[in-house]
Amino acid sequence: MISLSPVYQNQGRWKEAEALEGRVMEVNLSMLDQEHPDTLTSVDNLASTYLHQGRWENAEEAFVRVIEMRKRVLGEEHPDTLTSVGNLASTYCTQGQLKEAEELSVQVTKTKKMVLGQEHPETLTSMSNLASICGRRGRWKEAEELFVQVFGMRERLIGLEHPSTLTSMNGLALTYLNQGQWKEAEKLFVQVIETEKRVLGHEHPTTLSGMANLASTYLNQGQWTEAEELFAQVVNMCSRVLGQEHPCTLTSMNGLGSTYLNQGRWKEAEKLFVKVVETEKKAIGKEHPSILSSMDNLALTYLKQGRWKEAEELFMQVITMRRKVLGQKHPETLTSMSNLASIYGRQGRLKEAEKLFLHVLEMSSRVLGQEHPQTLTTMNNLALIWKHQNRDAEALDLLSSCLEILTRKVGANHPNTLTCTQTYNTWKAKGHNKCQVM
Repeated sequence: MISLSPVYQNQGRWKEAEALEGRVMEVNLSMLDQEHPDTLTSVDNLASTYLHQGRWENAEEAFVRVIEMRKRVLGEEHPDTLTSVGNLASTYCTQGQLKEAEELSVQVTKTKKMVLGQEHPETLTSMSNLASICGRRGRWKEAEELFVQVFGMRERLIGLEHPSTLTSMNGLALTYLNQGQWKEAEKLFVQVIETEKRVLGHEHPTTLSGMANLASTYLNQGQWTEAEELFAQVVNMCSRVLGQEHPCTLTSMNGLGSTYLNQGRWKEAEKLFVKVVETEKKAIGKEHPSILSSMDNLALTYLKQGRWKEAEELFMQVITMRRKVLGQKHPETLTSMSNLASIYGRQGRLKEAEKLFLHVLEMSSRVLGQEHPQTLTTMNNLALIWKHQNRDAEALDLLSSCLEILTRKVGANHPNTLTCTQTYNTWKAKGHNKCQVM
């Protein structure tokens, strides 16, 4: 029974994996002690399945229980105990509790280096997870440095074609992507995909995920045709190989919809996002974080079409559910609130927009840090609202702070820096030019 569970997981069949792991756990509980290592492993596996289904509270509760028992039975420094602590850190990270996630991840990495050694596979996995958390917190340079370390050691120890090495390369490419280093990201993603096709096969889920990442790189560079073609290819392959309800399929459909959105093809984007939302409602439920992201994309489509009432209602719905599922401070909750503030700004409801942007800015600064990309986007949007309110001096000061951080963090040639520079120079020169909320 145990051997079938990873098969279901790889296919995105989480409900079936959960049922199987639940039965394994029940058998272990009836035949073995609840603190037996096999029983604890089955609980840990079930918790991981909860994590992939977006059932954060269930996952967190199970991981905490396993950690307590493993510490008591195996000790705090046992590899299995450290694995469970790492899984709990992943749960915190997914919920947007990034500070708690980083603290745990640092602790696990430090202990693994001491107990297992700097180059042990488990140590490298923890370093890779810590790099991902640094990235989520907007500290892309730290993330890049960690991924470079992990990639270098994995390449030397297990070779360039090992799946773990490819995972490190993919993580490094994502840090380039988030720093606006499009060409470096593209080059590395292409290398990863070519290797994955050769080692894992053209239709392996990991290969398809890499292709979707490359398509996202094209999207960020404004290469709409290349992005559309690659996303369409991935959607077709994922649908055929993994099924229309697989997370890889739905993620790629969202990517294709975003490409349509950026091309101004509102109706095509809307049609695709509606299909994704309807499929996700059946496959993963109405409150899963993935469906909330899809609903957010659909609301953006309404916003772009000037359908303010529909966009506002849907954003309000997403915000309510994200607060419930992810929490008030989660980055995705803050993104939806920022989008709602943009609607208020577009409608001329400047006081409401200002109040909401100020709230998002305060929360984002506290949770993600003052120099996180999401915080900087909110600063930019608040400056635009102040400009519309004829508060020119305040607007220029805030935009100047935003520009200084952008230049220092991602460089003068990053697209966001260039846009911010252009707006700043226009305001400084003319003093009265009005710009649209992002």
